[in-house]
Amino acid sequence: MKNKSYIIVGFVILVFGIYFVPKIVSRIQNGTVVDLDRHAIGKETASSESLVEIGKVPHFEFVNQNNDTISNDNYKDKVYLVEFFFTSCPSICPVMNSNLVKLQNAFRKSKDFGIASFTIDPSHDTPEVLKAYADKYGVRNPNWNMMTGDLKTIYKLANTGFNLYAGVNPNAEGGFEHSGFFALVDKKGYIRSRIDNFGNPIVYYDGTSDSGIKMLEQDVRLLLNQE
Repeated sequence: MKNKSYIIVGFVILVFGIYFVPKIVSRIQNGTVVDLDRHAIGKETASSESLVEIGKVPHFEFVNQNNDTISNDNYKDKVYLVEFFFTSCPSICPVMNSNLVKLQNAFRKSKDFGIASFTIDPSHDTPEVLKAYADKYGVRNPNWNMMTGDLKTIYKLANTGFNLYAGVNPNAEGGFEHSGFFALVDKKGYIRSRIDNFGNPIVYYDGTSDSGIKMLEQDVRLLLNQE
């Protein structure tokens, strides 16, 4: 009886090895055994119908790098991305805006694609400073507005309107801290998101990672093609 038990256990181990070990090895090679950043996890493919609505974008009205007044109305019937940044940021902002330039270039032929960048350091980031920053990064899309305005209004938009954290922190690099994620907005003014592998909306897209930008490019394309 004891020998029979050993045979059964050995058979189970053999089956486990044949079926599961190749899968585990494959995941190790692909670096997908564990992913600690839930925001960066998303289904490899999606459809415009599978991009869930997170909420309506609140009203905003600020001045851009060309001293023009810009509001939600300027983005009507456009698919656009939202970020919060500041021009003297020494850490993640250069990565975020370099990635936004890549997306700008990817959709250079689309008149319905835009970007809304809000500075969280409006006392320093005047329209003139924003203009120089835009030129430095190669901002060419006429629908990419880098905006400045009242500090409290911008922080309310970030923390309450979009739930993308921004705050003053003297101990942080540059004196401010903020989220490195982008919001995706559809033509009707709703924040949209794909579903992750656990069935939950990722809500925002990682603006500092290649995987986040890849997913964002795919989902922007889906929304642009949506009537």
